[in-house]
Amino acid sequence: MTNERRAVGGYGERLAERHLRAQGLVLLERNWRCLDGEIDLILRDGDDVVFCEVKTRRSDAFGSPAEAVSAAKRQRLRLLAVRWLQQSGVHPREVRFDVVAVLPQPKGRPLIEHLRAAF
Repeated sequence: MTNERRAVGGYGERLAERHLRAQGLVLLERNWRCLDGEIDLILRDGDDVVFCEVKTRRSDAFGSPAEAVSAAKRQRLRLLAVRWLQQSGVHPREVRFDVVAVLPQPKGRPLIEHLRAAF
């Protein structure tokens, strides 16, 4: 991954985290990694745990950022969520998978779309 792509992704994750915290969610982990991959954000929403994939694109020329969350990525996130739950010892009432799509704008605030229970 290039430094530019890494920077764009980090920017989107910071915006997504700020947006979700403003909605009352509590950050548990950011960029949690294991041998099988990474979860961008893990949060608590009341008694529930939310595993969040953040997608940031510089334009929507190739589709919205949310469209970049493929079936393979969704499956991998489910596997990673099980691993995190096993390692953390957390036993939530419910588990939810959200997507936050970030699309920077030439002028003004970036567009942030929060898809709750996206998959």
